Amino acid sequence: MSGSASRAIGSVRRALRRRRRPVEPPALISTPRPSLTYRLISYLLVFPVYRLLFRGCTAGNGNVPLEGALVVVANHGSHLDPPLLGHALGRPVAFMAKAELFRVPLLGPIIRACGAYPVARGASDREAIRTATDRLEQGWATGVFLDGTRQADGRVNDPQPGAALLAARAGARLLPVAIINSHRALGTGRGWPRLVPVHIRIGTPIAPPLSRRRADLDVVTRQVQEQINRMLDEGLIAPGHRAASRPGALPPSGADPDR
Repeated sequence: MSGSASRAIGSVRRALRRRRRPVEPPALISTPRPSLTYRLISYLLVFPVYRLLFRGCTAGNGNVPLEGALVVVANHGSHLDPPLLGHALGRPVAFMAKAELFRVPLLGPIIRACGAYPVARGASDREAIRTATDRLEQGWATGVFLDGTRQADGRVNDPQPGAALLAARAGARLLPVAIINSHRALGTGRGWPRLVPVHIRIGTPIAPPLSRRRADLDVVTRQVQEQINRMLDEGLIAPGHRAASRPGALPPSGADPDR
């Protein structure tokens, strides 16, 4: 075989090994439909826990884009947050999960069906970002907790740029979400849940950063932090004001975040 032919074959092989990029922008890709397992878990398990045990309600559902890539960014107060977000937003939200969980009988298939994706223990931040970007390119809503870890007061205190970087890589909008009271229901160090109301306020989408430069990432990260904390400051969603509740609105009369 001639040298030119060998080089041509090598070029083809290298091209096939490269990760294929989507032809159309992520925002235009159809969102994967929720599986039967996802729907069963959402309505038979998460629904009664959220709506009945924690007297949950949601405001701002009209702000949720129902199609295309979306970075859902929230505060993080407890382990309740991931399933509550997926249920309350009305579309599946994919979250990172430790790879070991996927090898657990019964649990593994369930969390995979719910859109979770594995990240190996000790994996680099770069690898985790690549994995999350792949999900966005498939049209998923991908969930990110802005602090990265649970916060004792349930607020956004030390925001990390990971969500903004994801949005910049995929060209996807960010959707700020405030989860009110989950830190009091099942926060750090609490063995048993406390049956306090847990409400969710959904903010307005924010455009992705102009670039991947740290300065641009920080600008968008601050915007998301401010919107989430502002919604937390509004407190619980008062009866009769749920549909009208929106980011930046004054707290309904009598609303008490510790009620």
